[in-house]
Amino acid sequence: MGLEDIFGASPIITAVKDETGLEHALQTESSVVFILFGTVCSITGLVEKVKAADKLAIVHVDLITGLSQKEVAVDFIRENTRADGIISTKPALVKHAMELGLIGGQRTFLIDSIAFENTRKQLASFEPDFMEIMPGVLPKVLKRIREHTSAILVAGGLLSDKEDIMVAFRAGADAVSTTREDLWEV
Repeated sequence: MGLEDIFGASPIITAVKDETGLEHALQTESSVVFILFGTVCSITGLVEKVKAADKLAIVHVDLITGLSQKEVAVDFIRENTRADGIISTKPALVKHAMELGLIGGQRTFLIDSIAFENTRKQLASFEPDFMEIMPGVLPKVLKRIREHTSAILVAGGLLSDKEDIMVAFRAGADAVSTTREDLWEV
């Protein structure tokens, strides 16, 4: 099953920021877990918990304490965990992950027209496996990004209720990611 099929079958992605959230995420129907916490010492065990639950483990390498912002961080994840992929705000890390056979997710903060234009230029030269657009409550922006890419679009950040999720889907998002546990089962 391809990544598009996996995200399509599980469009609400559990994004976890602590052990309690991880334990809850493992009990949901979501087949994808974004790991947004941990240390270089704990990440292998966190990924193992996700894999033991037969879920896709995607590690946000920028948020793992003790990892650098260099390609060696992706090498570490590849060699020392069974993670399926990474998320990063750094295109070079995403590209490197994809070269290593990992899923590469680009997290992008679209805070103004300059950020939008930079994202558009990046997409012209490099398309990640998926893009996580932050904040996810910007339907007009999601529609504009969709015009520039066929990559899977994940809307994340500031989603507060089911209506926000539905608006994101109508705007072209393929999936949403949220740390809001009350939204994991909507």
